[in-house]
Amino acid sequence: MNTNQNEGLLTQLTLPSPPRRSFLGALLVVGGGAVSALLTVPLVRFALHPIFVKTTETSWSDIGALSDLDPSAGPVRKAIQVEQRDGWRKTTSEQSVYVTRDASGQLRVLSSVCPHLGCTVPWLEEKKEFICPCHGGIFSSDGTYRGGPAPRGMDWLETKVDAGHLYVRYQYFRQLVPTREVMG
Repeated sequence: MNTNQNEGLLTQLTLPSPPRRSFLGALLVVGGGAVSALLTVPLVRFALHPIFVKTTETSWSDIGALSDLDPSAGPVRKAIQVEQRDGWRKTTSEQSVYVTRDASGQLRVLSSVCPHLGCTVPWLEEKKEFICPCHGGIFSSDGTYRGGPAPRGMDWLETKVDAGHLYVRYQYFRQLVPTREVMG
């Protein structure tokens, strides 16, 4: 065999080597994919956290000593601190409630939020009624519906007495529905 034939046979038997640029390109793609996967994990956890986290239990708020509350003359307005968890935020807000007596004489705590559109309902001592300033909903001293556009009476809140103090569990209720439905 001559040398020209040997060179031709040698070029046919050897496979062409990949250029360096394609190796570096492949390395760049694999490295970029690995970094992207590592960065995606915390982002997905951050986005899905509110779905899987348990909400905080609604806490009891102290209204005051039973000896200081005398709703016999009419509802007594009290401000309470309400702690809420909304996604990642934990906030404390002040809400007003009314301590009153129901038809049987038992203490009852009413939310001051109108069940119509959520306005704050004040007690008008001179009229002996709750009257919503937004749309004229009228409620008796125990929160019973008397008139106006509201679909139901004022919402009452769960209470308990412990060591001579009245406690309330504040909740939000769905508006514009005839039944009392807790929202959160």
